[in-house]
Amino acid sequence: MSAALVPNRLMFRFEVPVRRAPDGLGIDGHVAKWTDELLFPPLCRLDGRQPFGRVWIAWSEAGLFVACAVAGKRLPLRCSPQAYWKGDNLRLCTDMRGARDIRRASRFCQQFYFLPTGGPAGGPVGGSARILRAREDAPIVPPGRIRVAARVADDGYFLEAHVPADALAGFDPEEHRRIGIYYMLEDGDFGQQYLTVGDDLGWYIDPSTWATGVLVD
Repeated sequence: MSAALVPNRLMFRFEVPVRRAPDGLGIDGHVAKWTDELLFPPLCRLDGRQPFGRVWIAWSEAGLFVACAVAGKRLPLRCSPQAYWKGDNLRLCTDMRGARDIRRASRFCQQFYFLPTGGPAGGPVGGSARILRAREDAPIVPPGRIRVAARVADDGYFLEAHVPADALAGFDPEEHRRIGIYYMLEDGDFGQQYLTVGDDLGWYIDPSTWATGVLVD
């Protein structure tokens, strides 16, 4: 890879705040309760890109909350739980021990996926999947354990989910406030928006490419 092709974000180790979920942050398909202070920072701007979507994250003792919104779409949504990595999707990776120097996933590392449609009766989908080439695999979250809601319009969608504490391998906010965190937002119209690095640098294999999320009150 030539110097000109090295993304600026690869040069940094990022820490991002993961703020405590406000009271009433239910999974009901309403975007208004997701305030700007819960947004992931638009790190893509360091590489001269503008974000096409908004992605939020929050935590409580009950687990992690995540949401995204995309507007200005022209193509219809394309989502398949059997091929969740294709089409329109949001993926979230976590490492509940925050070990940013490991190159292969441990049992505390997980990948979650969220789709605005593609489920029963065309509803949203939330699930987990194994991380490729992991040293140890975290348990797969049973179907139905991840609560998910969505609102779909002709030109976009809003999607939110709650991953419960007992589905997060090693989740212990009292002892471990620093976690590994990464997101990938993919869209049929706009392509990819991601927290740190893209597919070419193997985020889906290598947790050292993720950011550190600091659980703050």
